[in-house]
Amino acid sequence: MRKEPINRISKKGLRVWRLYGIIQTTLLLLLAIAAGILTYIFEGPWWIYIVAVCVVSAYGYVFIYLYPKVKWLRWRYEVRASEIELQYGVFIVKRTLIPMVRVQHVDTSQGPILRKYNLAGITISTAATNHEIPALVLEEADELRSRISTLARVADDDV
Repeated sequence: MRKEPINRISKKGLRVWRLYGIIQTTLLLLLAIAAGILTYIFEGPWWIYIVAVCVVSAYGYVFIYLYPKVKWLRWRYEVRASEIELQYGVFIVKRTLIPMVRVQHVDTSQGPILRKYNLAGITISTAATNHEIPALVLEEADELRSRISTLARVADDDV
């Protein structure tokens, strides 16, 4: 079996994923507060408060700390002359090879949170699917997009 790809995504990507986890946990907390208010108004059982606190705490731990850390540790990529290799996944680690001759176009994308951290994602489109390399430093993403585009054109010329 081949060695795993050598390049990692930016360490700032870990911060971005944790921020996403904080946003999601805050939304869940608001739902738990609403459930607590309804329980109080309708004089429901007291154990609903304990369940709500436990669920929000567990969700927060998993999606603010644990999941982003493992996701960042697993995410790797490597661009070679004839292929792009991606490795990602938390419980099931997937390794994908994208032949350069199959690449149709390459895009970069950047939402407001990625923009704040000067990051961007690259989407590699083939006829069948789209593959993404998330959370790259903006300059690195632009350089990688240009490199993949050039290599894909050269691979097309060879066919």
